[in-house]
Amino acid sequence: MCHVIVTCRSMLWTLLSIVVAFAELIAFMSADWLIGKAKPSSSEDVDNRTGGSQEPYHPTLGIYGRCTRISHMQLARRDTLCGPYAENFNEIASGFWQATAIFLALGIMILCAMAFVSVFTICVQSIMKKSIFNVCGLLQGIAGLFLILGLILYPAGWGCQKAISYCGPYASAYKLGDCSLGWAFYTAIGGTMLTFICAVFSAQAEIATSSDKVQEEIEEGKNLICLL
Repeated sequence: MCHVIVTCRSMLWTLLSIVVAFAELIAFMSADWLIGKAKPSSSEDVDNRTGGSQEPYHPTLGIYGRCTRISHMQLARRDTLCGPYAENFNEIASGFWQATAIFLALGIMILCAMAFVSVFTICVQSIMKKSIFNVCGLLQGIAGLFLILGLILYPAGWGCQKAISYCGPYASAYKLGDCSLGWAFYTAIGGTMLTFICAVFSAQAEIATSSDKVQEEIEEGKNLICLL
């Protein structure tokens, strides 16, 4: 019989697992890993209404995508265009970034799978006498290791020609040149830290759902068990 067991610690672990998976996925898909050096407005970008030049803008570069500004001379406006610069895996700018993409993708797939499984732990807490919380925690730890490998390798690709075109000639491996790090990189780091917190906290979720109070509720014949 399925017993629905809801505790503060198990729900917190579930929510954290979902947040981490989404955070890493959004960071991976974003083009805001590197913020390029400021591009001055060209003579064509003069604002016809004010007679003044527009503010310089900063193009951004991701692992496989980029954002840049396109001018519409006839409409006297400019739009930011974002999309992948690489049409396939082999066109990713650096071999290090290709490795980063692989490790991050592996980690994110595991995290998404664990986030999906975590939703069902309120009803199913074990499979074949193995705690789902402990298994998920182990896999989340493995996913965290994949994410760390990807983030370590990523700066090694700053010396590729694509990065140099955004960050200037002084950019090289582990040296940003004229670029700065974007929110996506920091989100990936924060998500990696939270991944290990999830892995550790899964043990607390297991303890909460197998406590003596829960067992007493089950023995009383209750199918819905909610505990602090």
